[in-house]
Amino acid sequence: MTDRPLTLMAVHAHPDDEATGTGGVLAQYAAEGIRTVLVTCTDGGCGDGPGGVKPGDPGHDPAAVALMRRKELEASCDVLKVSDLEMLDYADSGMTGWPSNDAPGSFWQTPVEVGAARLAELMRHYRPDVVVTYDENGFYGHPDHIQAHRITMAALEMTALTPKVYWTTMPRSGMQRFGEIMREFHEDMPEPDPAEAAAMAEIGLPDDEITTWVDTTAFSGQKFDALAAHASQGENIFFLKMGKERFGELMGMETFVRVQGATGASVPENDLFAGLR
Repeated sequence: MTDRPLTLMAVHAHPDDEATGTGGVLAQYAAEGIRTVLVTCTDGGCGDGPGGVKPGDPGHDPAAVALMRRKELEASCDVLKVSDLEMLDYADSGMTGWPSNDAPGSFWQTPVEVGAARLAELMRHYRPDVVVTYDENGFYGHPDHIQAHRITMAALEMTALTPKVYWTTMPRSGMQRFGEIMREFHEDMPEPDPAEAAAMAEIGLPDDEITTWVDTTAFSGQKFDALAAHASQGENIFFLKMGKERFGELMGMETFVRVQGATGASVPENDLFAGLR
């Protein structure tokens, strides 16, 4: 035993991703005295600019957007009581198929071993007991999410550390409920075409394949406020439209797949640190 605190490291792609999938666990474990480290890989420069101006439109300045989003990220971390924020500051690659995917210096164009080496240094410094990131498809196919997964798994191989490793996910039952709520708030929302509907149906996992269910309902207010801190992206953050109560009902349970861990903790589990304390 050492005096080193238990440590959670979450590796995310953009400012605001920390709140959507892991805001509850970051807030909950911080309240329990666990050190929480957030690594944000990109600068978020492909987000909306002031007044909702979109990337590629006149007046959109990626550098200015990145600066604005860094301040919002710092505010979100204050809400969630994140112990340590580390930014790799790669250029945001944008959504699949955007020209920014191919831009020199973008996260998507960065060699995996280069990004992984930088992340490995942070892992050696913080020595996390638990690491959380996305699955191989970045949960829904976003290039930067996929790259965050790749550098995280490669960084783990570069170190001698053996943390428990988790990928964020969503139960298929929850995805169905999410679709129902979206239609409730957008009555004029058209039905998705068959190809889109089929792709949506593949997001997440069947409930019985999820290893870890963490009830963070008591911290859903903090999670909501952390998302709200990213005000410049409010148009894209659907969850803010439903209010705190409905948000807590839908987003209070955070779910993960455990892909590495030598603690012997049985699954399903309700604690990322099961077997470590």
